[in-house]
Order: sequence, then structure tokens, then C-alpha cells
Amino acid sequence: MLPGFGLSFGFTLAWLTLIVLIPLATIFLKAAGLGWSEFLAVGFSRRAMAAYQLSFGTAAVAGLVNAVFGLIVAWVLVRYDFTGKQVVSALVDLPFALPTAVAGIALTALYTPTGWIGQFLEPLGIKVAFTWIGITIALVFIGLPFVVRSVEPVLADLGREVEEAAATLGATRWQTFTRVIFPAIGPALLTGFALAFARGVGEYGSVIFISGNMPGRTEIAPLLIVTQLEQYAYAGATAIAVVMMLASFAVLLLINLVQAASRRRTGA
Repeated sequence: MLPGFGLSFGFTLAWLTLIVLIPLATIFLKAAGLGWSEFLAVGFSRRAMAAYQLSFGTAAVAGLVNAVFGLIVAWVLVRYDFTGKQVVSALVDLPFALPTAVAGIALTALYTPTGWIGQFLEPLGIKVAFTWIGITIALVFIGLPFVVRSVEPVLADLGREVEEAAATLGATRWQTFTRVIFPAIGPALLTGFALAFARGVGEYGSVIFISGNMPGRTEIAPLLIVTQLEQYAYAGATAIAVVMMLASFAVLLLINLVQAASRRRTGA
């Protein structure tokens, strides 16, 4: 049996303080050494703003793509039995186990103008590698499992009986999905999006190869932090990290508030 609320809550606070709050506080203290004007100059420079826009923008696009296709994958895995289902399920989890640098190298090899896929896109004037499109594809790759594994158990609990009941009442498939299924899985889908988005914002290994790392164009914020560290500008690196952290926290807090409101409306 687990201990009572008082002891378990105290352990929770102590563990979060040790693992989360102390490291985060260290980042803030290091950034505070710059002074307010220098912090603004480094954290909100033109190069940094371009990196933020690229990191947050591609993470949001990749999260939306994964929300759509991750829902479809989860639906297939829950609703249908087919040969090789366990293999497909294992493939969904592969981005969790595969080193992200390996994924980045593989995607770059596929989408360069001479790659297996890029050679067919190049004549159409579509450039993927070393653009924001390539970055988005890398983030879609690493974010898919978060959506699938968030939605899958909710769909499994929902069962076919709900769909059959809606059909007997004369609802079309689209009406059943929009009025019965989607409201039930909406919070879980939003959770999957939030997890994929958060992972995408901080992703480094799978992106640095396919992005091209051009400052102001295809340079992601995590790479800019690493660049600052390589130049021994530790305070500057922490200033950029603080801006990213605060922006990410604000977005995730907003998503959590929307999620809580959605649960209250559905009575979950």
C-alpha cells in the first residue's frame, strides 16, 4: 500500500524540487548574471527570434499533423484486427528507441536532392532538406508515438457499443464521430498534441542534420543554445533557454487549461 496523502505529497514535492525545480532555478540564476538589458539583447536578438519562430512554428505544425494521422493510426490499431498488427504497433514506438541523430541522418539521406525521395521532389521544385519542411518532417517522426499512445487507450475504453448505439438512433458515421467519439477522445488527443509539441520544441538530434543550420533561416533554438555553449557564453545560452522555457510553459499551461475545460464540459 502507498503511504497516506501527507507523506506521499511531501515526497512528491521533495522529488520535484530535486529533479525539476533546482535545475530550473540554476538556469534562471545563471541568466540573471547578465543583467536585464543584456538579457534582452541576447534573448531577444534578431537571430534568437528567428530561431524561436522556427522551433515553435515547426513544432506546432508537426503536432497538428501528428494529431490527424496519429488519430487514424490509433483508430486502426484499436478497431481492426489484421495480420502484422503487433509489428505495426512496434513500429509506432520505434522513434522512442531509435537515437534521434540516426533518424536525422536517415531523413537527410532520403530528402536531399539526390536522395531516394528528394530526387523525385527536386524536379517539381520542392526542396525538403535544409528547409523548414525537412525540420517539420523530422518532428513528425519523433512526435507520432505521443499522439497514438495518448489516444489509443481512450478509444479502447470507448468500445464499439457507443458507435452501434448512435447508428441505431439514425446517426451517420460523420455524426457519430463528431458528436460522440471526438468529444470523448478530444482531451486525450490534446494531450498527445501537447506532448508532441513539447518534444518538438526541444528536439535537437533529429533536426540538426536535415535543417542545414543556417542562422536566421534554418537554425533551431536548441542549436543556438549549443552554439552559445561552444563559445563559452554560458549566460547567453541560459538567457535563450529561459525565454524558451517561459514560452513553452505558457503554451503548455494554456493547453492544460483548455483540456481541463473540455473535461468539465464532457463530464469526464
